Amino acid sequence: MPSLWSPTDWPQRLAELQAPTGELKEAPLRRDVRSLGMLLGEVLREQAGAPLYEAVEALRRIAIARREAEAPQTGAADQTVATAHLQQALARVHTLDLPAAYQLARAFGFYFELINLAETNHRKRRRLSLQLNQSADSAGSIQRGDLRGTLRRLRQAGFPAEQVHSLLARICVAPVFTAHPTEVARRSVMFKRRRISDLLEQLDRIPVPEPHLESLERDLLAEITALWQTDDVRSARPTVLDEIRMALDYYESSLFDTLPVLYSEVAAALAAEYPDDKSSDSVTNKSEQSRSSTAQSSVADLPLLIRFGSWIGGDRDGNPFVTPQATRDALAMARALLFTHYRRRLQNIFEQLASSTQQVPVSQELNALLDSYLSQLRTAGQSALGERFPHESIRLLIACIMMRLGATPQSAVPVPANPALKPYTRATEMLSDLTILRESLVDNSGPRLAEMLIDPLLIEVRTYGLHLQTLDIRQHARVHAAAVAEVSAWCPSNSPDALNLPSALSEQTAEVLDTFRTIAELKQTYSPESIRQYVISGATSAEDVLQVIWLARLGGVKVEATTPQPDGTVDDPGLQPVPLFESIEDLQNAPDIMRKLWTSEAYKPLLASWNRQQEVMLGYSDSNKDGGMITSTWEIWKAHRALHEVARECNVNLRLFHGRGGTVGRGGGPTHRAIFAQPVDSFTGELRITEQGEVLNWKYSDVVLAERNLELMIAASLDALGRPDAALQRGAETPHLTGEILPAWEAALDQLSATSYEFYRKHIVDNPDTFTYFEQSTPVAELEHARLGSRPAKRSGKKSMADLRAIPWVFGWMQSRQLVPAYFGVGHALHQFIQSKPDGLAQLQTMARDFPLFLDIIRNVEMALAKADFGIARLYASLVEDEALRDRVFTILEAEFNLTHRMILEITKQKSLLETNPVLERSIRLRNPYVDPMSLIQVELMRRKRAALAKGHPESPELDRAISATINGISAGLRNTG
Repeated sequence: MPSLWSPTDWPQRLAELQAPTGELKEAPLRRDVRSLGMLLGEVLREQAGAPLYEAVEALRRIAIARREAEAPQTGAADQTVATAHLQQALARVHTLDLPAAYQLARAFGFYFELINLAETNHRKRRRLSLQLNQSADSAGSIQRGDLRGTLRRLRQAGFPAEQVHSLLARICVAPVFTAHPTEVARRSVMFKRRRISDLLEQLDRIPVPEPHLESLERDLLAEITALWQTDDVRSARPTVLDEIRMALDYYESSLFDTLPVLYSEVAAALAAEYPDDKSSDSVTNKSEQSRSSTAQSSVADLPLLIRFGSWIGGDRDGNPFVTPQATRDALAMARALLFTHYRRRLQNIFEQLASSTQQVPVSQELNALLDSYLSQLRTAGQSALGERFPHESIRLLIACIMMRLGATPQSAVPVPANPALKPYTRATEMLSDLTILRESLVDNSGPRLAEMLIDPLLIEVRTYGLHLQTLDIRQHARVHAAAVAEVSAWCPSNSPDALNLPSALSEQTAEVLDTFRTIAELKQTYSPESIRQYVISGATSAEDVLQVIWLARLGGVKVEATTPQPDGTVDDPGLQPVPLFESIEDLQNAPDIMRKLWTSEAYKPLLASWNRQQEVMLGYSDSNKDGGMITSTWEIWKAHRALHEVARECNVNLRLFHGRGGTVGRGGGPTHRAIFAQPVDSFTGELRITEQGEVLNWKYSDVVLAERNLELMIAASLDALGRPDAALQRGAETPHLTGEILPAWEAALDQLSATSYEFYRKHIVDNPDTFTYFEQSTPVAELEHARLGSRPAKRSGKKSMADLRAIPWVFGWMQSRQLVPAYFGVGHALHQFIQSKPDGLAQLQTMARDFPLFLDIIRNVEMALAKADFGIARLYASLVEDEALRDRVFTILEAEFNLTHRMILEITKQKSLLETNPVLERSIRLRNPYVDPMSLIQVELMRRKRAALAKGHPESPELDRAISATINGISAGLRNTG
């Protein structure tokens, strides 16, 4: 029987891949989705029996019929028919026994696992299609969002190559991985995802013999079977160590291979858009031969564009499981992984690069360096390697570099287990050795060898150093204040005859001091760059920063950076406190707080030691929970601009750290769009940004995806720094997507923010009914049973809006299909603005077309509205015990949802949501009927659980597991959790 992927003819497959637009380009995705669905059906029948398969099909058909009645392709909606279908589905779900409900939830959840992989594969497919179609004269295939498109706009705006290189030299983007509990997949499931993804990619190759297609399909069927037989719900909460491992997996699965590809893409884009540029040829222009052998700018000559960071093992805020030992483990595991990777790279170079001095010379610098190393080895009686390769100086140097990394090359020569060479203690030492090696190759007829083998490693060492990623430490300002008060409380007795002892330190304060002692220890044990930022959650004053400095010094940490070395490097960057401003009030106060700090005489020496560089973090999640979507976005934008104004005033080089989540309600949305939407003249080129939960898998699970994501961030940073569109539109009455803001637009956003904030606070934060409604109408209480992460959902055991973290807040609303944080207050504010001004609608339409920040708000809200469903939400609302309270809150939420829906359509001039984004619209439209059954099952199971508890029955692990399966499935279906 032919494979489901067997083509009628291969030219048609190639046409699909090359198709730039239209139905043809979507054909491979439809084929993958259809074929994977058929394979899953086969697995369900085989593994769970025909009755389960038939139950899945019946619920699926009913859900599709309901959706088609609500939003038919033609004609008017028939709500009566839609309601009848919903009642039919509810009746089916109500009769399910617990095992059947669990299996059904798993079946729908696994369908989304496969569909997500198909969509991810299609993203890679379209990336390849773009690269195939991209050439210097094919303007249609150059997109503004990518690096090539940005470089083209800069060239069109008159930016010379030298200026572009100068802009690139200022850019450094640092994704920071966090373990916030929003990734529902187990590590074993993620490994299976990767294997299925690899098989899908192989099925995309052109051509593939029929027997091989059939073999790949059998392998795919086996992997889906293995996935079905794997527990999708964790039996135990992941430890911090588990979370560290999960994040480090992304380096091995994609990032190690991505970095060289990324820099090659940057070099290729520069060469394509500035073909006559020789400004970056600092090494390769040493000889005519070198220039002729390199068709583009040398990768090694590009500036450092990417660094990586992590909070996992360092973020203590509200997580008692992040201990000093967890921090030690995080650094040890990162370094072990990195050194293993370096050794593999060097072993590969050792095997490939056997240049002999009998064929080609080496540089004097290389000879001197090698003589020094061999002399040390001979002194220790370790001369076998030098005797084995007397004429292969380059290979010998590579072996010595490996020895300094604690390894020896795999060769026929017996090498001592403990070589006499001193281990590297700074990345600059390894970089120096590799640079000498590279320059010797370039100067002696080997530039191609340097480009192929040495340049990728040089880029990696510059990026990863000897530590892989910086590890941030984070703790709340309240904890520091309590520790300072406790440590400084004791004073000697006034009476000479009476002595008094200080009280024993509380466990919390003892942990704070132990943390700083651990930092001091680890900065001696590992590269000092491993830990260089200390994030202060809930910062409200300059004193919060000074308290961290005092505690750090008490723990033996050298806060200030040490004196620069002769080679220009800093031996220890110190430990910089990074205030995190989270609430609306704190964002508004942030500029004055930082001015007070930066002008303080006590702080000036520290700033000087850090080369007058300061990092400040802006919190998206808590500000949204505190003030709503519009106010959070606008106050962060204004704080961003004002902080940069104060930094210029105080001669400080400011870098902002953006604490964004995965969902719109936590600052999510396309990262490149958010970077470009930054205020004009308020970006230095450097930024750090959190990447967490399911976002890590979405962006970094594959080399193609990781490269694309990092390229988009670099391109957006270059666009935001250079602002080529502003130059091209100079003199225009209304700037179009330049980032510039007109006074009328600023006044409009001030008004929108004030209106939205008042409405949001009145109905959400200050209305006790809403918190009660939230706790009872959403599965937020089930988050603990889903065991998503090591950190508790609440900062303490209190049941209050203030104590609830932003992640479970967004999680609950997302799972119940209400998505309140993403839109509440938006529709009311837009409507009030339109009503208050004769040209209000026209002004908002202009802003949505021309001002990036407002466009970003509108598009993010639009996407959230498309994922919400108040027909399903009404079922969740029925779980609220107090009927009057339920009706009061639900009526307000539904009315605001409907108003926001109408306002978004008016402002975007669309007849339906996502009309101008058909790819996303189709994805959500096709997903919703498959998410709906899981929502119905979740509501039913929550109802059963609450009824059982009300009767005094103990909690049922089987019931909790089934509810967790629905949580996993809905998360996969909506591609968001918290």
